[in-house]
Amino acid sequence: MCGIAGWVDWTRDVSLHREWVVGMGETLTSRGPDTRGDWFSTHCGLAHRRLIVVDPAGGTQPMLRRFGERTMVLVYNGELYNTAELRDELLAKGHTFESYSDTEVVLHAIAEWGLAATEKFNGIFAFAVWDNQSQELLLGRDRLGVKPLFFAQLGQGVLFGSELKAILAHPEFPRRIDAEGLAEILAVGPARTPGHGIFENVQELRPGHVARIRNNEWHIQAYWKLNSWTHEEDEETTARRVHDLLVDTVERQLVSDVPVATFLSGGLDSSVVTAIAAQYFQKHGKEPLHTFSIEFAEMEKHFQANEFQKSLDAPWALKVSQFLGTVHHPEVFDTPDLAANLHQTLPARDVPGMADIDTSLFLFCKRIKEQFTVALSGESADEVFGGYPWFHRAESLQAHTFPWALQLSRRVGMLNDETRAWLNPEAYVQRRYEEALSEVPRLPGESSEEARIREISYLSITRFLPTLLDRKDRMSMGCGLEVRVPFCDHRLVEYVFNIPWKLKTAGDEVKGILRKAMEGYLPEDALHRKKSPYPSTPHPDYVELVRSRFLERIAEPDSPLRPLLSMTAVDEWVSASRQAMPHRPWFGQIMAIPQMFHYLMEVDDWLRTYRIQLV
Repeated sequence: MCGIAGWVDWTRDVSLHREWVVGMGETLTSRGPDTRGDWFSTHCGLAHRRLIVVDPAGGTQPMLRRFGERTMVLVYNGELYNTAELRDELLAKGHTFESYSDTEVVLHAIAEWGLAATEKFNGIFAFAVWDNQSQELLLGRDRLGVKPLFFAQLGQGVLFGSELKAILAHPEFPRRIDAEGLAEILAVGPARTPGHGIFENVQELRPGHVARIRNNEWHIQAYWKLNSWTHEEDEETTARRVHDLLVDTVERQLVSDVPVATFLSGGLDSSVVTAIAAQYFQKHGKEPLHTFSIEFAEMEKHFQANEFQKSLDAPWALKVSQFLGTVHHPEVFDTPDLAANLHQTLPARDVPGMADIDTSLFLFCKRIKEQFTVALSGESADEVFGGYPWFHRAESLQAHTFPWALQLSRRVGMLNDETRAWLNPEAYVQRRYEEALSEVPRLPGESSEEARIREISYLSITRFLPTLLDRKDRMSMGCGLEVRVPFCDHRLVEYVFNIPWKLKTAGDEVKGILRKAMEGYLPEDALHRKKSPYPSTPHPDYVELVRSRFLERIAEPDSPLRPLLSMTAVDEWVSASRQAMPHRPWFGQIMAIPQMFHYLMEVDDWLRTYRIQLV
């Protein structure tokens, strides 16, 4: 993968400020540690950082090609998995190529079909193209939003970048946060409303959208969205279709000029991806597949099963690895590892994230990067196939809010009266929830139960999944590791979204249709193992670590967070953290009291180090 950034202004000569654009690109060095490139014309400056995965010589960027009288320049972050098919189609139309990179195919496709080319792409991508003839900037992003892209208006021009930090690096861009941006952090976060850039005047190009900008006239439109239709296939046919889509998807995503590994937790999703990859390696005479799992020291001693976390991962990861014949690497971390890296993940995310889950994932990706540049992971299977607890629990199905955030009143109770009056967090979250529901593609004649599951599915895919994709992208690219996510293939997502709940839970089992589709690929007990989320350390030393550091931080006279908090509520959370209490996550499945301390520490750090002005 790579990092892209740029500045276009139709009223200024941006080439007079080359160092500004170069500086924007340099903030993305970890995304592309191998090479860098820049390109300038009078009104456009583009910067690129490259992680070399395919065609080291031919994929250099920014990539410039001439098509008759048109000169088009591309910066691109991503991978196309149907490069060969698109190249053949373009060759038939008279195009010639200088490389075998997917980058060149993307540029030729846009030259041939314009932004409609995105409808032909199967992959994960974010791109910017400058058309020197029409003086237009074209932006595009993949359907599920695996690869990020932000943009902001600046005067009569536009800034863009793979990450917020690239935009913030422009010396003329102000770092202001209004009430809406702060509500995103304190009431919605670590999730984020699609399209919201947190900072004033910053937007995220939403997944499945493209933009055409010329003379500061903006045209943004969707080229893809989820649709509903009646599923008429029986269980056997449905399972076979899921199987075929998954095998095709994983095998496409194994294409690389550098070695590929997989994440393997021992859960169903990563095990399925690993099983297909291992078979592919064997079939093509490759060396055994390498797999990686994450563990925490003394997990057996401190782990307590609950309704969200049923069992330890380590024994299952080893069992699946042995069954598949992979070379397995269990990476073990301890509380001191987390302590030493508590503040390493904020610079990668640019906004507060998922506490110790971010930290451990960052360290995990760093270990994998020591040996590999590309890995496959199991993200999005729970959103697509209905694996999360909120698909199955009455309190979630009956809730009139995002089902992964049922403790909102408890959470915002940490804020003082002045802050709550300013942000009105409950009303803000409710508005965002109702906006999301208004987008759900309804299916006429569907029962109320099926309709609610469709709502939960849509919310999970469009509101919860982006949080995990952000986490995986920033933590992996923060180490220069490219992570691919086969369950995000849009063909699979479209198909499974419309499988009726009875079929999705075939055999009265969570994700039953996926288990049926993959019969024979895994040991029977591993195939039917109950879901367990990405692990969070249960070690009491971690609780003490984040609690004490949080209290030290907000006790400092210059703490920007303390004036926003209710110290009475803080004392109540501190008291609760010292007692044995039922696991009650305020976000997702595992973010509970310790993670609240960690999250608020990040908020304080963010307000300080990003020099944010609240307006």
